[in-house]
Amino acid sequence: FAPSLGTTPAEQNLYSPFSHTIQYYDADVGGVAETLVGNANAQTRSVGYPMENVGPGSYDQFDRFHPFGTLTDGKDLLTFLVHGARVSLVVGLLSVGTSTVIAAAFALISAYYRGVADLLLVVTSDTVMGVPRLLLLILLTVLLADTSLAGAYNGGVLLALILAATGWPFLWRAFRGPALQVSEKDWVDAARNYGQSPTGIMRYHMLPYLVGYLLIYSSLVLGGVILAIAGLSFLGLGITPPTPEWGRAVDMGREYVATESWHISLIPGAMVTLVVIGFNAVGDALRDAVDPQSDTGATDASETESRGGGV
Repeated sequence: FAPSLGTTPAEQNLYSPFSHTIQYYDADVGGVAETLVGNANAQTRSVGYPMENVGPGSYDQFDRFHPFGTLTDGKDLLTFLVHGARVSLVVGLLSVGTSTVIAAAFALISAYYRGVADLLLVVTSDTVMGVPRLLLLILLTVLLADTSLAGAYNGGVLLALILAATGWPFLWRAFRGPALQVSEKDWVDAARNYGQSPTGIMRYHMLPYLVGYLLIYSSLVLGGVILAIAGLSFLGLGITPPTPEWGRAVDMGREYVATESWHISLIPGAMVTLVVIGFNAVGDALRDAVDPQSDTGATDASETESRGGGV
């Protein structure tokens, strides 16, 4: 719903402001005038001074309404946020979906074969988790910045794959226990004795009993992934400009938090917080619905790591 919710078209205000024009009433000439959107943005920047600030709920001198104010480059903050939400959700869902598929496949393999396969996965996951994830994300983002994937979705596909490649061990730990429990059930032994293939057993007799856990932990991890995306954008990595991303807006306004332009960082930061809390609440609700007894005991260490995305 971003195009409908935005105050102005994103192509006009965010991506190509010098390729579009707007009309406004010019009091000096006493009539309607026309100017480039880029020129109008340059005169409606919010840079911390009362005379150079367009705050929330105000009009600028070009008769444009800004519900959340403008950014330091004069672009509309609400339009930036609603289109940035689309980017964050697409990258977050792609990352979580990929890491969930990888973690579920590895959990089924380790639970079915055990032995050497389980040991190799344990060592691999511990190795990945032993490296500080933020440093690993920064390293991979910089190293792969010139690859062909870096241009897909303005860096979003590459960022999603990097987050998935570094995040699957946290989900795998959450899925491994339930997968081991399912592998010991009588119907799994019966299917094995009847000669069904390992792939068929894992797909038809084990995977359906992990779906609830997949939904729960994926929902809990999604908030952490969106937070990681915002953090990387805050550092100038990940999504490339001029594509809107919430973390970049927080970075743009961090110098003006205590000035007239407080809205640049505060509003996007509040949006990130609400989204993370919201997805964590969804994950808690799903967990209570699927496993009502899960709230009676101590929280497992893998669940704590999954809740924050391991970042």
